[in-house]
Amino acid sequence: MEPTAELDARFSAENAAPTPWEQARDQLERAETYWLSTVRADGRPHVTTLLAVWQDDAIYFCTGAEEQKGRNLEANRNCALTTGASSLHEGLDLVVEGTAERVTDTGRLKRLADAWEAKYGPEWHFDVGDGVFLNIAGGEALVFEVAPAKVLGFRKGDYGQTRWRF
Repeated sequence: MEPTAELDARFSAENAAPTPWEQARDQLERAETYWLSTVRADGRPHVTTLLAVWQDDAIYFCTGAEEQKGRNLEANRNCALTTGASSLHEGLDLVVEGTAERVTDTGRLKRLADAWEAKYGPEWHFDVGDGVFLNIAGGEALVFEVAPAKVLGFRKGDYGQTRWRF
């Protein structure tokens, strides 16, 4: 199902049109790095760079349970993932808002592990354990899915801010 696209004229050039969802989805698939924003138990924000894959209309990332983002998600699953170009006059910046849900199904984890390796190369190979990714150093990584509730896009150059609702 395609999301509904809305142009926010307040933050767009006079003749701007909404960015097509296909363009945003393509960038979510191709982006190499993302920034995950979560909330600490005391309400302070936490932002960290990570790798992720877009598959089946959702974005997936992993973290150790003991890492700050893992502890944050244990208490509050609301998060945002951001990617884009750090350029003022070209590119498309995207913010995916949603709720992080654990992925524990072995079949899905294997498909995601294959997607990580295909995207990032053999140095990002994961085996699959009991509901987790296993890395070669022996650590476990929890895998999370964020199905977008809303995606915000800011296209630079011809400046247009688009909101896609799912």
